[in-house]
Amino acid sequence: QVQLVESGGGLVQAGGSLRLSCAASGRTFSRHVMGWFRQAPGKEREFVAAISWSGGVTNYADSVKGRFTVSRDNAKNTVFLQMTSLKPEDTAVYYCAASPAPSMVSQRSLFSSWGQGTQVTVSS
Repeated sequence: QVQLVESGGGLVQAGGSLRLSCAASGRTFSRHVMGWFRQAPGKEREFVAAISWSGGVTNYADSVKGRFTVSRDNAKNTVFLQMTSLKPEDTAVYYCAASPAPSMVSQRSLFSSWGQGTQVTVSS
């Protein structure tokens, strides 16, 4: 398992940008698929984006495709989520997660390590 700590959330106006970071501890970071999920009040936690071990493969929810970009720096044990053209419906707590799966996954149940979450609020 890896321990995960998110940062970078905050309040932003619609159309603005934010960059979330997730710092991981442990020597196996580079052997984990890294994902971002979000949970709005009263809603289920949903998949946002994921990136493969090497960073060569990415996957996005349709709702964020073209606006969000996931990346990772294995030398620094960090994964990022660059969010642009933010909308009020992007408001949620954003969670970083790690999966030991050998290939790309997006199912929440396959992610075994989770951060504490960071709040993103987009005002209209």
